[in-house]
Amino acid sequence: MDLFSEILLYVLEMVVFLLMMFILGFVFKRLHVKEYKVFDLKEYFPEEEIHSLRQISYLIMMGLLFMDILYTVVFISNDLYYFVIFDILLSLYLAIKLDKSSWKNRIILILLIPYGSLTFFLFSNTLIGIVDLIHVPVLIYFIKVYYDKFREYTSSNGLGITIILLFAIIFISFFITQFSEGVNPLNSLVMVSNAFTSNGYTVLGNSIPGKIDSIFLVWGGYLLSGVGTATLASGILINHYKSEIKEINDKLDKLEELIKENNE
Repeated sequence: MDLFSEILLYVLEMVVFLLMMFILGFVFKRLHVKEYKVFDLKEYFPEEEIHSLRQISYLIMMGLLFMDILYTVVFISNDLYYFVIFDILLSLYLAIKLDKSSWKNRIILILLIPYGSLTFFLFSNTLIGIVDLIHVPVLIYFIKVYYDKFREYTSSNGLGITIILLFAIIFISFFITQFSEGVNPLNSLVMVSNAFTSNGYTVLGNSIPGKIDSIFLVWGGYLLSGVGTATLASGILINHYKSEIKEINDKLDKLEELIKENNE
């Protein structure tokens, strides 16, 4: 492929990516403006749990970015099609969330575009060039961005950083499982998720979508079980303190009556 054709290909992929970004950005804005209750976390979780989930969301984004980098570097051909979709969707999410008011972020947006994945997705062909290699450092940059967001959110809301220990345990176990069991990153993540939530250690699902669904079910059930426990505990405490407050109010009312009688 000559230089002109390669440049034309990059321009075409850039246009396709930016078009998808604007369409998805418009959809997200519409959903946000409408304020559908189904997307409101307060409908499902207590306030304390929401703070924890927002903390975890930053760490999850860091984990997804690292997974993207790992698959890019290792280049596992068996999962290439699903990795390409994952890389494009993750890049689109980052692009939508990126503040594009400064020239620095506009340049980062252009470098963020997954040209290699788009080439494979659109033309079923792999094209590795210098622009594709820049994609990895940009992903590393976003890992730092989300880590800074995590620290800022944790500090501004007076939250603890114990969650980092939990994330570190899962992260280290992910590497140990991958190399000791000789499995790919996705299988390792499924195995660690199952082991951590006491659901076993095997890989559940033979296909990539099945494994992703397994991870979703495992962690979704884990979060909801925690919410149920927290809701039950808070309900017991609220009823307990309500009865105590009622008893105190009754005593205050009696005391007020005695004071009135004494004054008379």
